[in-house]
Order: sequence, then C-alpha cells, then structure tokens
Amino acid sequence: MDSHRLVPAAPSFQLPVAHLRSVFQTHDVERKLAKLPERDHDNLRTTYERMLERGPDRFQVKPSGVPEMALLYAQLPNFTDVLDDVRRHVALAQDSRDGLEVTPMLLLGAPGIGKTHFAKKLADLLGTGMSLVPMSSMTAGWLLSGASSQWKGAKPGKVFEALVDGQYANPVMVIDEIDKAGPDAQYDPLGALYGLLEHDTAHAFVDEFAEVPIDASQVIWITTANDARGIPEPILNRMNVFEIEAPSPEAARQIARQLYASIRAEHDWGRRLAEEPSADVLDHLATLAPREMRRALMTGFGNARLAHRDEVRVYDLPRASAGKSRIGFVQ
Repeated sequence: MDSHRLVPAAPSFQLPVAHLRSVFQTHDVERKLAKLPERDHDNLRTTYERMLERGPDRFQVKPSGVPEMALLYAQLPNFTDVLDDVRRHVALAQDSRDGLEVTPMLLLGAPGIGKTHFAKKLADLLGTGMSLVPMSSMTAGWLLSGASSQWKGAKPGKVFEALVDGQYANPVMVIDEIDKAGPDAQYDPLGALYGLLEHDTAHAFVDEFAEVPIDASQVIWITTANDARGIPEPILNRMNVFEIEAPSPEAARQIARQLYASIRAEHDWGRRLAEEPSADVLDHLATLAPREMRRALMTGFGNARLAHRDEVRVYDLPRASAGKSRIGFVQ
C-alpha cells in the first residue's frame, strides 16, 4: 500500500518508518468463510472472523537510516560479522520505498554464547516484534505451518499467528536450536522452512489450518544451532551461516561490564549499587558463559544488599557447579 506512518523509536535508534503492507487478501478469507458448513468448524470460523475484524494491513517497519549500533557492537563483541551484515541490509533499504529484507541467517556456535540473546537485541533494534520457536520442543512440523482443520484440536502455526495476530509484516522469527528438531513419523519439522526461507515462495505461504495465502516474504528469519550436521543441506543453502566464537577473555569482561550496567539501570534498586563492578568481579564473570552472567549478577546484587553493601564482591557471586564446564575462550 502507499500509505505510511511513523511509529515510536527504540532507544538510540533513528525514528523507524512503517509502511502498511497487506499480509493477506480479504476476499480470500471471505470466500473461505462463505463455504464453511453451518455446523462444526467453530475454530476455523472464529479464525476467519478474527482475520476480517483485524484487517490485512500490518506495519512494515524499517529504519529511516542506518542506526547507531555502537552499543550493540560493545554488548555483543563476538557477533561483529552478523551486525555488519545487518547494517548492509539496512543501508540498502534506507532512502527507498523498499522494505527491509534480511537474508535468513544461521548463528552457529556452542551453547550459552548468546545466540538467542542476539536475536532479541536485533528485534529491539529493528523495532518489530519477535516470535521464538524452540525446535528442541517441537515434535511436528505443524507447529510452524499449522495443522489441518480436520484434526481434533488443530490450530494455525507460529508463522500465521505472528503475521495475523501480530502488528508487523516483518517480525523477527527465531528458530532456536534448529539442529534439535526431533524426527516425526508423519511430519518433517523443518518442512515448512523450505518455502518460507525462499523470498519468492514465501509471498504466498499457506497455513494448513486456515488454507489462506499469507505473505510471509518480509519475515526476518534467525536460526540458531550448536551443530550444522543436523540441518539438511537445502536449508543451509538458504541461509547466511555465521560461526559465532566464544568471546575472548577481554571481550567477555566487556560483556560482563555492559550487563552489569544494563541490569543496574533497569531497576530502581540499582541506584543503591556501585556504578562499576570491581576488576576481580569482572574477572570472575568473564569465566562464565554469557547466559550465566545475568544469573550470577542477580545473585551477587542480592547478596551485596543483604550485607548492606553497595559493592558486589567475588564471594557474592555463585560458585561454578562441580563438573560444569566453563566456556572456552578464543585466544
């Protein structure tokens, strides 16, 4: 559509521009609704009525210029290559009527190095919503693409929900641990991705429940994996693959410092704590995987306040569990 509006900006982010884009055709829904028998199919009827009530138009958000990303580079020093790729895509979309398109990406690396955290930060940066699909818990492909309305308890899939029930035509969809997709006798858990990751075929994605074409071509896909060997080659070929290394010791200290500051700033009780952590606290935190740092810091903050101190000390932090491996570092 030609109309466009402005939507609120994210912190340290230029005002994004939101065009309106239709994610389905109203007449397709009306035709399906008219053909439904008067009895049964209540869930399907409710779905069609909800689609018509909400209408087909969603915000297609993009930055008005290349955003200032220095803070993200500082917070995520081991994601530099991925952030560079995002900046390139944003640069292509600025000063044009084109929507923001980001080539689907696979973040490949050891557990706990911040892959899912990066995806959430990227969604915040771009100003769209985010849907997280943990593949390790998926037992059937219909969680992405919906199940036939003929099945008892059937409902639309995650892609349909994100586009029809959400506000954005270009949400960030995160397929977490794609290499953990469990085999299923009847359904390929990754089957829907063959079409969804291709820009041309995603224009008319058909959810098996609603059976109405949905424009999923603007979805921003981020997948994560620990091991690429469990991912079919045709899916790998549809994505930019980034191997995420564990942060170096200095980068890990930088992540810990940024995390300390952000947690402190997010809470009113933060004003009762020192602005900067001590060097030995940073050294201890740097031995942890990024996902462990937040939990360790929350424990440390709490212990410091219990002791009526404004400074977190090393013994306030939890000890690493026996037998629990610590993150390896890039030297």
